[in-house]
Amino acid sequence: MKRTFALFFALALTLSACGSPKQGIEVRDVWARSSTQGMNGAVYFVIENHNSQADELIGAASDIAEVVEIHESKMEGDVMMMNQVEAVALEPSAVVEFKPGGYHVMLIRLTRDLKAGDEIEVTLHFKNSPDLTIKAMVKDADGMQNMGGHSP
Repeated sequence: MKRTFALFFALALTLSACGSPKQGIEVRDVWARSSTQGMNGAVYFVIENHNSQADELIGAASDIAEVVEIHESKMEGDVMMMNQVEAVALEPSAVVEFKPGGYHVMLIRLTRDLKAGDEIEVTLHFKNSPDLTIKAMVKDADGMQNMGGHSP
């Protein structure tokens, strides 16, 4: 009897350590590129859809810029092009990286300087999930100067 109880107790502890599976939208590794007031900035992160249903990132907002849009940079031939996108698909279990040279949240006409060490807030809007406000630490991003103020 004691042995059965001990085995049952050990099994219960093992299962409780596993925890429940994640749900919802997870955003991690959030950072923003330093820039100056009146210029443009960008926010980068990794987003993961833990839901069993597909979703879409359909917009973003922040008081740090006059306009906030979702953009994608990609090579077309030998020219880097940047375009606004209406939505980014998030299939179940999908992981999408927003990074320099790819998807990013574009902060157009910054309302103040973004200096390394500052923290800003951006609210992400989804088609099927509640809005999610994220905090981005501002970092200096080497190699992104001289991009005509557009800087993805």
